[in-house]
Amino acid sequence: MKSPASFGRSSSKLSNYSRSFDLPEDLEDLSRDDYGVGGAMLPIFLSDLQRNNQQDLVEVTLELENDSIVFCSVAPSTPPIITDEKEASVMASSGILGRSLSATSRIRRKFGWLRSGSSSRASSSADIDQDRRITARDERRIKAKLQRTKSSAERALKGLRFISKNTGAKDEEMWKRVELRFESLAKDGLLAREDFGECIGMVDSKEFAVGIFDVLARRRRQRIEKITKEELHDFWLQISDQSFDARLQIFFDMADSNEDGRVTREEVQELIMLSASANKLSKLKEQAEEYASLIMEELDPENFGYIELWQLETLLLQRDTYMNYSRPLSTASVGWSQNISSVKPKNMFRRVCFKLRCLILENWRRGWILLLWMMAMTALFAWKFMQYKNRAAFQVMGYCLCTAKGAAETLKLNMALILLPVCRKTLTWLRSTKARSFVPFDDNINFHKTIACAIAIGVLVHAGIHLSCDFILLTHASPEKFALIASDFSHGKRPTYSELLIGILGVTGISMVIFMAIAFILATSHFRKNVLRLPAPFNRLTGFNAFWYSHHLLGLVYILLVIHGTFLFLAHRWYQKSTWMYISVPLLLFIGERSVRTCRSEHYSVKIFKVSVLPGNVFSIVMSKPQGFKYKSGQYIFLQCPSISPFEWHPFSITSAPGDEHLSVHIRTVGDWTQELKRVFTDVNDSPFVIGRARFGQPGHIDQNGQPKLLVDGPYGAPAQDYRNYDVLLLVGLGIGATPFISILRDLLNNSRAEDHMDSTTEMTISDDSWNSLASSNFTANSSVTTGGKKKSQRTRNAYFYWVTRESGSFEWFKGVMDEVAEMDHKGQIELHNYLTSVYEEGDARSTLITMVQALNHAKHGVDILSGTRV
Repeated sequence: MKSPASFGRSSSKLSNYSRSFDLPEDLEDLSRDDYGVGGAMLPIFLSDLQRNNQQDLVEVTLELENDSIVFCSVAPSTPPIITDEKEASVMASSGILGRSLSATSRIRRKFGWLRSGSSSRASSSADIDQDRRITARDERRIKAKLQRTKSSAERALKGLRFISKNTGAKDEEMWKRVELRFESLAKDGLLAREDFGECIGMVDSKEFAVGIFDVLARRRRQRIEKITKEELHDFWLQISDQSFDARLQIFFDMADSNEDGRVTREEVQELIMLSASANKLSKLKEQAEEYASLIMEELDPENFGYIELWQLETLLLQRDTYMNYSRPLSTASVGWSQNISSVKPKNMFRRVCFKLRCLILENWRRGWILLLWMMAMTALFAWKFMQYKNRAAFQVMGYCLCTAKGAAETLKLNMALILLPVCRKTLTWLRSTKARSFVPFDDNINFHKTIACAIAIGVLVHAGIHLSCDFILLTHASPEKFALIASDFSHGKRPTYSELLIGILGVTGISMVIFMAIAFILATSHFRKNVLRLPAPFNRLTGFNAFWYSHHLLGLVYILLVIHGTFLFLAHRWYQKSTWMYISVPLLLFIGERSVRTCRSEHYSVKIFKVSVLPGNVFSIVMSKPQGFKYKSGQYIFLQCPSISPFEWHPFSITSAPGDEHLSVHIRTVGDWTQELKRVFTDVNDSPFVIGRARFGQPGHIDQNGQPKLLVDGPYGAPAQDYRNYDVLLLVGLGIGATPFISILRDLLNNSRAEDHMDSTTEMTISDDSWNSLASSNFTANSSVTTGGKKKSQRTRNAYFYWVTRESGSFEWFKGVMDEVAEMDHKGQIELHNYLTSVYEEGDARSTLITMVQALNHAKHGVDILSGTRV
């Protein structure tokens, strides 16, 4: 009878011995009592196991060192690969697991002398404890092998990509790219170890790539610093292998630096630090030791001090289980992705109609406003064109005059309309009316820019035709033709070209063109956003300051425009000089708003409670709320610091809620004004401000003596302020752009608290036993609901907030708010999701371990490792 047995290595210093043997026939009938304890009796015992149960196959690992034999482990033989979870559960329940463990335990009990080299000196209680721990680990290993299904392996394979998600489909194309990079990086046909990452496409993760390089080099039993193209191709084939086992082995070997088949806590810590470095997570590197202990606690409950390949495999195969447990999503979130595919029609014609309908629904308000505006310009141009065509001047200057006058009429309209989109207070009031349902007030700046482009075109047409056509025809007109319009000029004298240029009309017209050109050019994105780099001193023409001050030149333009429209050659009656009729109302409205801002800002001087310096060049200011200052979540304010500039006002979204007793803003230092503001409030000697992480509790009173003055203007309307009109909110914020949504979340949380308090008060009132009290309570409850109807009138039931940021330190900005939501949102009204773009996409080997740590830490402690919040 034959019984397979196997002996394998455990340490590189020990001899490796592997042998298969046949049991002698004459030993088959020996009784169990004759076994003894000698090493020669091991085959006899194995024979007995085989005879008693044909399914009991075991694997024994021994270490041979000099003349001694050290027992390493006893484990059941590898079970067959199961491809179906139901089949795995049936086999486990049928007794395979029990019989295998039974065989292992019987071997250990019979051959106690083989447990370890120092077992003769160990106590019996320690041996029993050791045996129990080994048995427990073997049991977990067998269960893990039985539960490994094909679908689980495929899911885990997605979490161990070393190259790209398209490696399999574009393997040849990607290798050609690697070859091209090899040719440019290699020296004398050899690629340096430090250039391996850049060669295979890991430009930003060279340390991680070096770790892969060392693993693949160790497999060749080499310690090399350079490789040839053939060796690079061999490395490439290994890291692009589609086998889950192959990728898992590479990942495990990266941690197993001493090649003993075991990964200790220190080695896990090193791999975590390597992954954190590749993903630019400095905070995670500082806590690597803590997270390594967390992984060891999960994978090594028996406290052996190491984990093996199968344990890491188990963690990867159960990734979805950990993630679903740590991040439970609402039914709505899960169903969104499923519903999106069903909404889109499959038929080509219906798909086009669907896109067209979506386009109309999204842009119909913009469309009718633009259509009305263009129709008005067309009508004015045609009216003025026909008016001058029927006048005597047409005989002198022809269609040039008609075209120039038509363009001038559109300029009057646009010079009036361009002021309306920047009358912020008026627009804020209009947002609260029914006009918001058919007028796109959110596009006010875009409409302002569109009108500016139309003005630029009108100026080119009007001024260009006058200078190149009208003036030339007029100055060269024959005496007979000029006599038709001689009464329109002083003394009936025909003017010269130079006289037309230096006259009132010429000077005012050319001055307006120059001023408008300066304002228009400096308002373009290349100048305003400092995209265009100019040498000194011309660099002062770029940036927000240049845009801001150049726009104030338009005040002179309006004065010149009134003068220009008053001294016309061909119009003498007051009603024919219509320039003032167009611009008077918008101009007075704009001037009135600016005057109110100036007066109100003095009244809205605030006290600074706290300035907090936060990561990512961000600081927050918590200030007093001015008396009578009322606002809605999602709105913004303007701030002015007279010690920096008495003219500059800058807008910032409000991050506090309307119900808070203070006012707060978060500011990112991206320009000279914000940098100076931060310096003024933080670099002051003996500053009384509290510098640190922002907390949104009750701020204490801070002495304001000697501190910089800060003026507030607002609030002003913004698109986010209409959130109460919707049942479900989807809030997506990018970086510092999440500030208006923070105010909305706080407002929802405050309203939820108020409703909870009102409900609890109502329940306590109704619990009175007397009928009189009951009637009174009914009245009270009804009046509470009615009184609180304004609070409950908000339709918002759920809010889903997705915050995408580039730096992990950004999560510190609103950590207090997110913790409040996690702790106090008992109704599950708010759902928060944080996304960090500096971390490699889910499935990349560089982020696999971070994903595991994230899932484990959130499942155990409920804390996100990146943001440090309970989101």
